[in-house]
Amino acid sequence: MTTDDAGGDVTEAAWQKLLRSDRVDSALVQAAYAEPRLRQLFPWVGMWELHFSRCTEHPPTWDIPYIAPLKGGGFLVAGPSREQSVGPAESAETAAAIVVEHLPAVCGPAFLGNRHELAEKEQSNPQ
Repeated sequence: MTTDDAGGDVTEAAWQKLLRSDRVDSALVQAAYAEPRLRQLFPWVGMWELHFSRCTEHPPTWDIPYIAPLKGGGFLVAGPSREQSVGPAESAETAAAIVVEHLPAVCGPAFLGNRHELAEKEQSNPQ
């Protein structure tokens, strides 16, 4: 098994756990999981927000927009930083599609490791 395969296995296990969780809107998780480019990223939840990381361990990458529920319904796509807002989305599917539109140019399967290790790998193997 390669490191890439292991990262994919860890990522899939995290998605399966999240699909059974009540920590975030289930329709949102299902919509994000249905998007192949999001499904390859490591999902994590904080404050009922759905985040995506290009690595599987803490600390995660913080370069992908995240999705937050809005009071009264719908979602806000924000980020990657807390000071940035991409915009509102009426449905979970639209929110997931907006995140896909704003993915970094190089955004492959989640790396097995943390963001520091990923940065080292990217510096030694620029694409």
